[in-house]
Amino acid sequence: MKDELKNFIDNNRSAFDDHRPPEKIWSAIESALPGMRKRSLWNSVSLWRAAAILFLGLSVYFFMTKTLQRNEGALSQVEFTDLELFYSSQIAEKVALINDIDAPGESDLFTQDFQRLDAMYQVLREEMKNRPSEKVKDALVLNLLVRIDLLNQQIKKLEDSRRPARKAKASLV
Repeated sequence: MKDELKNFIDNNRSAFDDHRPPEKIWSAIESALPGMRKRSLWNSVSLWRAAAILFLGLSVYFFMTKTLQRNEGALSQVEFTDLELFYSSQIAEKVALINDIDAPGESDLFTQDFQRLDAMYQVLREEMKNRPSEKVKDALVLNLLVRIDLLNQQIKKLEDSRRPARKAKASLV
């Protein structure tokens, strides 16, 4: 069968070479060829590859951003703990100094203010455990600073009240 077709083509080669097909038929043949068809943009493999790479890149970026934010929050929590420990030790030292200097019953107003600040601090600590935020953290630090300032004022007041007594004793001697 193949030999008959080959013989037919060989015998009629000149007839094939003389005639050209009409343009309509040739256009239809070209459009039917697999390499000649126009591809739509959405069927392009390159477009889908680029989209996959872009999606992967954005996913990695957002994942890393979220991870870094968590790490920064943990770092600031460690810093806050260190800060809280430092201020708490300062407060404890100043309270001990006031207790050494102060006579009982002399500073009721100071004691009330200090107890209110301590109660507010405990409420803020609970808030920090339940719903941590920068505002609560700032309020805790501010409370510690106000308590230290209040203690410094009380120490100064006690030292000033003891100075005239020392001068009077010194002048008597």
